[in-house]
Amino acid sequence: MTEGEISTAAARPLALARWLFCVATLVALMVTVGGITRLTESGLSITEWKPVSGAIPPLSEAQWQAAFEAYQQIPQYREVTGPAGMTLAGFKFIFFWEWFHRLLGRVIGVAFALPLFWFWIKQAIPAGFHVRLVGLLLLGSLQGAVGWWMVTSGLSQDVKVSHIRLAIHLLLALTTLAALVWTALDLRCAARGEARARLTRLGLLVWAALAVQLCYGAFVAGLRAGYVAGAGWFNWDAWPLMQGRLFPAGIDGSRGAAQALVSDPYLVHFIHRWWAWVAVALLVALARLLREGYRPASVAIHTAFGTQLLLGIATVMSGMSLILAALHQLVGALLVAAVAWGTHAAGRKGR
Repeated sequence: MTEGEISTAAARPLALARWLFCVATLVALMVTVGGITRLTESGLSITEWKPVSGAIPPLSEAQWQAAFEAYQQIPQYREVTGPAGMTLAGFKFIFFWEWFHRLLGRVIGVAFALPLFWFWIKQAIPAGFHVRLVGLLLLGSLQGAVGWWMVTSGLSQDVKVSHIRLAIHLLLALTTLAALVWTALDLRCAARGEARARLTRLGLLVWAALAVQLCYGAFVAGLRAGYVAGAGWFNWDAWPLMQGRLFPAGIDGSRGAAQALVSDPYLVHFIHRWWAWVAVALLVALARLLREGYRPASVAIHTAFGTQLLLGIATVMSGMSLILAALHQLVGALLVAAVAWGTHAAGRKGR
């Protein structure tokens, strides 16, 4: 039976939509754990990529010692954590977060692939969605490869992973999250016999502005640029100023403007905190458009970006509190989901 011959009775778009929303929730959780992994400097604790056997952590003292000895061979241990006095117990802590992050990736893969196979053989996938669902599966598989590519950047020559590869890794995860939400919403439209949404010009502008903001957020994390503004609750020298100045001192332009734009911690932090308001202006325009007919989506967008702004400011003022920074990462993922909902709704309005 061809795709076009699948009967309406056999297709189960609402079941597929619920499944994709569950997978999207797992992706949001994984993004959050990825943020914790970065904040705790845990990403280089596992020096091998074993997609199957790596799901099982070291179980004996000998296995733990072997894993620790492998970690001791990389620059991060030799130049940073080793001189700081890292013990086996400290290594187990950072190992846990990287292992948990990778485990979530495996869980997401299984949670997507197995139901997809079941829906496929039951001919429960509506016409027009087969290629999209396979594309989502491939996107998730690519994320695993990009994650390892990112890790390799810190195993031989640097004490941390490349912040550019980190940004690619995060943006790919958030693209997957947005695509999952959008496809689930399209499936809900299919269940009601409605046409799929189209991305509008405003929606495209919103996504472009948000992509820049998220990319610079990853740069801030990878360069540890959250620390360069200063800290202290209600210390205006840390926010809205940076070390008491509107435009920060210390920007190194000796290697050219392009290099500074993506690699100078002061400039990266400055762009991230002020480009946010460009994104907010477009998000407000999108949310206002949705007030009539799609008010829940409008409220979700307002709530997400408002909370995200407050968490970003609080994270800087706290001196990069782990809890606040992790919440900032989580709400960033929720903002992406809310924007997917909002731009999908705007596409249905045709504006």
